[in-house]
Amino acid sequence: MPIQSTLVTPDPAARTLGRLDAITGLRWWAAFAVFLFHINNLVPLPLPIAEIAKFGYLGVAFFFVLSGFVLTWSWRPEVDKRTFYWRRFSRVYPLHVVTLLLAIPVFYSFAPDPEQTWVKPFDIALLVLCLFLLQGWSRDPVILFAGNPASWTLTAEAFFYALHPFITLVVRRLTLVGALAAAGGVVAFAFATRGWIALDPGGMVGALPWPVLRLNEFVLGMCLAWAFRKGWLPRIPLIVPVALIGAWLVTLAILPDRPETLAAYGAVAPYTNEIATALCALLIVSVASLDMRGRSRIMSSRPLVALGEWSFAFYLIHATFIYVARDLFGRQPGGWTGLLWVAGMLALSIVAAWALHVLVEAPVERRLRRWQNRRRDERTVAAAADERRQDDVSPAGF
Repeated sequence: MPIQSTLVTPDPAARTLGRLDAITGLRWWAAFAVFLFHINNLVPLPLPIAEIAKFGYLGVAFFFVLSGFVLTWSWRPEVDKRTFYWRRFSRVYPLHVVTLLLAIPVFYSFAPDPEQTWVKPFDIALLVLCLFLLQGWSRDPVILFAGNPASWTLTAEAFFYALHPFITLVVRRLTLVGALAAAGGVVAFAFATRGWIALDPGGMVGALPWPVLRLNEFVLGMCLAWAFRKGWLPRIPLIVPVALIGAWLVTLAILPDRPETLAAYGAVAPYTNEIATALCALLIVSVASLDMRGRSRIMSSRPLVALGEWSFAFYLIHATFIYVARDLFGRQPGGWTGLLWVAGMLALSIVAAWALHVLVEAPVERRLRRWQNRRRDERTVAAAADERRQDDVSPAGF
């Protein structure tokens, strides 16, 4: 099928845009990819699954692009910065704290066993950094992956959230062509930056913290979402990005194993994340377009959307369960029988994610948002009353 593009009526800037359920469902597959990457610490996956699963960490790039896309898609000019920041805090922080507390007994000990390489000496200062989502600003793995190892990405997300209202001031001025050109420019800049790092790995650019280096992924999602808001509706068959992502992963798995392709692998390997980011963006664009045109029945099915809603909790909790199993039962033998362990850990992590979503993530977010709404309404009423009092006072003092 050819790739086509059409336009829909651009939305007014203040219009509230509909929820894209298919995009929510897509989040699950990215979280599942990260799970496959981490499960190797408990049981080696059989070939050829293992060769593909080792690139599951690229699901993080998908999350960063998607974050920029969703926040810009749902942006409304009447929502002020204070409200935006509080909503992001309500969405992310409570679950972060709970999963951090669950992770500490698994990854820290006052007397760690040297054979348990994932267990680190208890360090209160380091855990305080994790509590405030500051660990991701360090390139030292001991600090970067401290606390709940998966939560380093929340440092980057917090940085992105802080910048989103200010980047939006620029993005909202773009036309459709401008938004697409900006998206292309972000991709080109990311490749150029990676090339610079490849030429000078120990240089200043290569030493930048991950939140700064990964900002391009978030901004790419923002630009693409704004293009949608300005009326872009590309008709990209879902098979196109899926096939390209599959082909890229197979290429990465095959090239290092053949002497005649080692040189080609050396040329493309430094750009693995940048290529994956572009392909993830293409996937998001394809699925969002299908959803807007009402043609995403499978991707927006209720079970898949539910998994997508639980995916944040799943992402934060699955590694903790994997290492609990590693501690209790040891590393398991590989082969196809190891898939039973994979299935068991997957099921356990999904159930835990559901529980965390139902008991912590969703209800606490609702309560925090309601609290802020009440505070905002009280301020509005107080301001109106003060204005009436001022109007009752005559300028002449009578």
